[in-house]
Amino acid sequence: MKTRQNKSVNIILILATLLWCGFITYQRSQYTADELREIYSKPSSEWPSPNVDDDIAWEEIAPIPPSPYKDVDSLQPLVDLGKVLFFDPRLSSSEQISCSSCHDPQLSWSNGRTVGIGHDHQLGQRNTPSLFYTWAGKSFFWDGRANSLEDQAKQPVANPVEMHQGLDDLPAKLDQIPGYHPYFEEAYGDGQITVDRIASALAYFQRTLEGRTSDLDKFLKGKKDAMSDEALRGLHLFRTKARCMNCHNGPFLTDNRFHNLGLHYFGRKYEDLGRYNITKDTADVGKFKTPTLREVMRTGPWMHNGLFGSMQGIMNMYDHGMARPKPRPEFKDDPLWPTTSEILKPLGLTQEEKEDLMAFLESMTTTIYRMPRPELPQ
Repeated sequence: MKTRQNKSVNIILILATLLWCGFITYQRSQYTADELREIYSKPSSEWPSPNVDDDIAWEEIAPIPPSPYKDVDSLQPLVDLGKVLFFDPRLSSSEQISCSSCHDPQLSWSNGRTVGIGHDHQLGQRNTPSLFYTWAGKSFFWDGRANSLEDQAKQPVANPVEMHQGLDDLPAKLDQIPGYHPYFEEAYGDGQITVDRIASALAYFQRTLEGRTSDLDKFLKGKKDAMSDEALRGLHLFRTKARCMNCHNGPFLTDNRFHNLGLHYFGRKYEDLGRYNITKDTADVGKFKTPTLREVMRTGPWMHNGLFGSMQGIMNMYDHGMARPKPRPEFKDDPLWPTTSEILKPLGLTQEEKEDLMAFLESMTTTIYRMPRPELPQ
């Protein structure tokens, strides 16, 4: 009798799953593009409910709010100083590498490479993230090891693989450049050069970096024809069947949290334990920060290791519920073996739906802004 009951329960669960999958598919197909345009032209409080797990704290997609740091007269001297420091290769020991070597404005403040190239052409371990909208960030680096942009600014300068410059020696080095003294006097009231002042200026410059107004933002602000039919279908899929809102939500399309996508390569060539290296919490093994999707189509290759150069390939991975590697025998009882997040599930997307999702990502990607490089102090 018990066996028969168990079978009945299993059948009911299978049927419920199939009905749920059918419901999500129906959500995708029940609306025409014109109907979606009308629905999503309404206030977001009237949009269809997103497909988000019960324990997820999410925010609705919204236009990017104005930066509190850009075009502020009182901050301009700090920003001006930060800009010349950002582009100055003399911040590196070789005097050949600047912050802009890895964060190029013509490459959406990334570098288009798998990983960065630093001192003596050494390769870094991780992909270079874009600096767009860092003013809204809550932690920095893929593993979140910096809690402020000021802290973040110091680390690449001192890193022996990146700029290889001793922080203790840097103030005296810049002090020997007379052209820097007026910049520091204007920004801080006197010409004293310190590591903290250098980091603060770099941070304030980075806080001003924003993209142009995207088609998505134009649409959200009331321009009903700003997004294509494909992008609108992608927006609806993003919020429903594709489950993207579980991690990518709010105006910046990130939850600012850390997740395990199964891409840790535990015990293999590209092993990276991610957040665990900072917290030493076994629950954080293989977790990496959720990046913003703003400007995402111009900031490839993607993921923390930069090993994925095809957005179509990334769509395929998410469609399959991402990687769920099984431990080899020697790792079977290893307490550090990481488990892929349960948020990730097989989605059953069609090729057309994947293309619609990519069209939605394109709608939040804007024309490249070519910031002119400043004349460096002499």
